[in-house]
Amino acid sequence: MAQTITEKTVQYHSEGLAPDYEVRAGDMVTVRPAHVLTHDNTAAVLLKFQSIGAAKVADPSQPVFALDHNVQDTSEGNLAKYDTISGFAREQGIVFHPAGAGIGHQLMIENGFVLPGTLVVASDSHSNMYGALGAVGTPVVRTDAAAIWATGTTWWQVPRTVKVILEGQLRPGVSGKDVILTLCGLYDNAEVLNAAVEFHGPGVANLSMSQRMTISNMTTEWGALVGWFPFDSITADYLAERANILASLGNSDRLTVDMVRAWEEEPPAPDADAEYAAEIVLDLGQVVPHVAGPDVVGVTRPVSEFEKERKTIHKAYLLSCVNGRLEDLAEAANVLRGKQVSLAVEVYIAAASETIEAEAKKQGIWQDLVAAGALPLPPGCGACIGLGVGLLEPGQVGISATNRNFKGRMGSRDAEAYLASPATVAASAIAGYITGAGDTVSGAPEVAFTDLGWKPAERQVDILPDFPEKLTGRALWLPADSLNTDGIYGKDVTYRDDLTPEQMGTYAMANYDPKFQGIVEEGDVIVAGFNFGTGSSREQAATALKYRGVQMVIAGSFSQTYLKNAFNNAFVCLEGVELAEELRAAHAEAAAAGDRTIPAGDLVIDFRRSKALWDGREFPLSPLGPAAQALVMAGGLEAQTKATLEE
Repeated sequence: MAQTITEKTVQYHSEGLAPDYEVRAGDMVTVRPAHVLTHDNTAAVLLKFQSIGAAKVADPSQPVFALDHNVQDTSEGNLAKYDTISGFAREQGIVFHPAGAGIGHQLMIENGFVLPGTLVVASDSHSNMYGALGAVGTPVVRTDAAAIWATGTTWWQVPRTVKVILEGQLRPGVSGKDVILTLCGLYDNAEVLNAAVEFHGPGVANLSMSQRMTISNMTTEWGALVGWFPFDSITADYLAERANILASLGNSDRLTVDMVRAWEEEPPAPDADAEYAAEIVLDLGQVVPHVAGPDVVGVTRPVSEFEKERKTIHKAYLLSCVNGRLEDLAEAANVLRGKQVSLAVEVYIAAASETIEAEAKKQGIWQDLVAAGALPLPPGCGACIGLGVGLLEPGQVGISATNRNFKGRMGSRDAEAYLASPATVAASAIAGYITGAGDTVSGAPEVAFTDLGWKPAERQVDILPDFPEKLTGRALWLPADSLNTDGIYGKDVTYRDDLTPEQMGTYAMANYDPKFQGIVEEGDVIVAGFNFGTGSSREQAATALKYRGVQMVIAGSFSQTYLKNAFNNAFVCLEGVELAEELRAAHAEAAAAGDRTIPAGDLVIDFRRSKALWDGREFPLSPLGPAAQALVMAGGLEAQTKATLEE
């Protein structure tokens, strides 16, 4: 059968598949990524690596380290952490980028670690950016990273794919940032949540490589797990240039011009008749400069609407992995050149890498920015993630060319943060209020979304010896979408280390429903709405339910991070859209009356057939394949990795 690019790429990087098995969306498979990036969190991953009894990295060419998040912190503690990371890299023979070299995602691309047709992961959510080069880039959690270090592999659930067809070309003054902000605003109702996004259409050829990186990077904020662009002449030209640069530096083995020519002859691509879950059409010519916020990415408006309000700003930021490249700095410099930023505004600039900063200085771009009043920072994340100098203070308003504006992320929770393109940020810094660069127009593209009615393919699942074919329990219906991790396991106990597993179980769902603990019984199966487990990455939101005796969770969809934490702790979570919708309809009256935990009768889970049997009817579930079964039987990823090392 035909495959999407994500299915094809994962097929190539999977291990342990049956000889004729074809990877499909919904499958949980064991994957061996080409590379795994870790940044400042390398120290935390190292602790997990050591806790599972590992001493030697399985494949030293697979991990890449880059110190980029807290590079402005020169405290003794942080420098000691950085020394530990660099020492481990030397000991294991791992490529290491020190503080000041740049942001990890940019370094991965610049230095030939991201290649078309490969699966490249990172313990950072913006690894979607690798899709700009035709790779499948996606995030993993720290336990996954530790497992990859130790064994070379981890598990991944293949997402459904949404096709985005780009038509036309951008008007002058409109950027890739405006494209992705427009998409985030137009489609903010889970259209691409936890999906892979493939960009297609004639408009792709009109986007520069930097613009593609910006769009791929922020598919993360759009809710997607992958943001992929096809390989074309722009990709080839960029990679050939990088190959020549790497050759001049003595690193020609990672990326060569011959490799680029081979991709030109046979570019990685989805099959022509691949199955997509949905389709979106966007006319680039209808995109206008947009601003997102405050405090959320999905609320966007044309900058022309802000101009009427004259929204005062206090700080402006030109930095990050999404808009810290040469093209972005030049875009801002074209606005700022020969002018001065408002005396009431502080402007901070940081390149995505030291190479970019050096080139910006060579071309005079950096000097133009500084002459206009911008304050330079070292290459790194810095203010984007709320670290270092220049953070937003209570009552302040900031406009930023970064990728996230969540409340409190860039400083005080009593501040406001807006996102925009480098040109809009620069123009606003001059004016002292949010405004566009040059003549701006209002309007936005029409919504053009088509649900293609995709459903996971129904097929038999091989059941491993000693794994049960069926599971029986009482269904507990939780009539909530986007049930967050604080509702599942509250912040007041998240950081308490003195609780036993049994005690942790008594706090499960306390914030969501105070009556839950009096209703839940050992062996229950929770059934919930969509986007279950959204919010923070606390893994106790999964383990607390397990400790309370809940056998598994079925939901319309899951936060990918929650899903990762659940299976990494041997707690089964399966998607069951039709079952969730049926229970919602069957218990609408009770939910309307305020019931939040509703006993819903007996439920039988048939793992071999990927079915749930309820009220005499069958409902499809996402498959629990052999890789996931093995993970559960082993007791989770850390236990499985430890057992592998002991073999």
